[in-house]
Amino acid sequence: MKIDFKRIDHVMLCFPEGREKEARRFYEEVLGLEEIIDPERPHLRGAIWYQMGNIQLHLMTDQGSNASERHPAFEVANLEECRQLLESNGIPVKNLTPIPGRNRFSFRDPFENRIEFLQYD
Repeated sequence: MKIDFKRIDHVMLCFPEGREKEARRFYEEVLGLEEIIDPERPHLRGAIWYQMGNIQLHLMTDQGSNASERHPAFEVANLEECRQLLESNGIPVKNLTPIPGRNRFSFRDPFENRIEFLQYD
């Protein structure tokens, strides 16, 4: 079984709690990004999403644990086969909060880096 990678879908970066205004100023005013806002589906835990070409940048406050939420998210064409491959190698996967139109899960590499795999419906 081989993972059928398509592209990087998004990258999640974190900022310290209480510094949302500074984060917005930097990413919107300095880098010139426009926030992705969907009033019918607010982002989880106060996340801020931006479109950057054909990928997205997601920002969220850092939760202050050793296992950071920072991560890349890779779009794959065979999500369930990826899950089976990881689990068959003893790597636990974590189902994530559903996002309409996307199936996804995350896992940690041997160095505690978080990685997300997702597949669009």
